[in-house]
Amino acid sequence: MMVDVFNMEGQKIKQVDLPAAIFEAPINVDLMHQAYVRQMANARLGTHDTKTRAEVAGGGRKPWKQKGTGRARQGSTRAVHWVGGGRIHTPHPHKYTQSMPLKMRRAALRAALSAKAAEASIVIVDELALAEPKTRLMAKALNQLVGSATALVLIPEKAAYEAVIRSASNLPDAKVLLAGYINVRDLLTFEKIVMPMQAIDTLTSHLG
Repeated sequence: MMVDVFNMEGQKIKQVDLPAAIFEAPINVDLMHQAYVRQMANARLGTHDTKTRAEVAGGGRKPWKQKGTGRARQGSTRAVHWVGGGRIHTPHPHKYTQSMPLKMRRAALRAALSAKAAEASIVIVDELALAEPKTRLMAKALNQLVGSATALVLIPEKAAYEAVIRSASNLPDAKVLLAGYINVRDLLTFEKIVMPMQAIDTLTSHLG
């Protein structure tokens, strides 16, 4: 797949052939959905907890005698139908972790990248560099590259892109991510994928 390559000013300078194995893979919606659900489930802490009647403080004494009062019999003020009593059928700590084979996870990433490529939502930059870490400079560059669309910026490494990372940290509609940490959630959340040409090699080694 041939796509245009732009400079930081948004000007087309050449074209590059994207690897077909990654950017022209079969688009499996069910597989992408499974990978997305797995990622969201694995992000859950599962620390929510409610107290049963055995855990709620108080209620050790029978509130009134069994017979002769005209009221319904009660054994404890911590029963579930009392205000301040225990709870039933409510959440307790547990794991939401889901497993998914590595080959399926990588196939889902290839499908998501291929879907973005089919929508012409991948923007390749010849060199992604800023003179200094300024949010204004990064916002200007992204505006020239993707307009008002939200952008996921994939970088091949962290060391050479410190200015880019710092400049994009305050932009609400942009996120900088290492290409090796690519995931289905971010691919499907952002409208455009911006990456320098070096990031293509990282994706190839990671997903090829």
